[in-house]
Amino acid sequence: AKMLVEAGIGDVALADRKGIISAGRADLTPVKQEVASFTNKAGLSGSLEDALAGADVFIGVSGGTVAEEAVASMAKGAFVFAMANPNPEVHPEVAHKYAAVVATGRSDFPNQINNVLAFPGIFAGALQVRASRITEGMKLAAAEALASVVGDDLAADYVIPSPFDERVAPAVTAAVAAAARAEGVARR
Repeated sequence: AKMLVEAGIGDVALADRKGIISAGRADLTPVKQEVASFTNKAGLSGSLEDALAGADVFIGVSGGTVAEEAVASMAKGAFVFAMANPNPEVHPEVAHKYAAVVATGRSDFPNQINNVLAFPGIFAGALQVRASRITEGMKLAAAEALASVVGDDLAADYVIPSPFDERVAPAVTAAVAAAARAEGVARR
């Protein structure tokens, strides 16, 4: 959520097992209170399904199942990134009925989003410059490097490079190292 907000995404609403995280919820942990302080500016409440009505993007990272009706209620041209693996929150075949772009954590569908795309390069870039910490800017630089690998080949079924693309790790490493230097956390 921090990364999305820092990247300039408008409003972000998060949900947990009990529904949409909002400042008005009395049952939030300290971490969720912090998240509520910079997300859900629209003041949404209710269930995850309520949040999806008219939404442009769904990013699922924790499993569970999102009903097809909820996906159908999203905005026309929506993006569905259902990344739980092996069972995504929305099966890609269902998501394709309603979304313009679909990504998943599964390797048997296009647009596999997997942490193996980022972590080797993030750690290599941080170690290369002996960074004192990993910053949000370094993570954002990694994401931008992944986008640069896709480049002009961007298409609905190619929004993220393959984990087997040999350009991925070097691009992420260089971007993270440069971001660490720019942010003053590099010690080399």
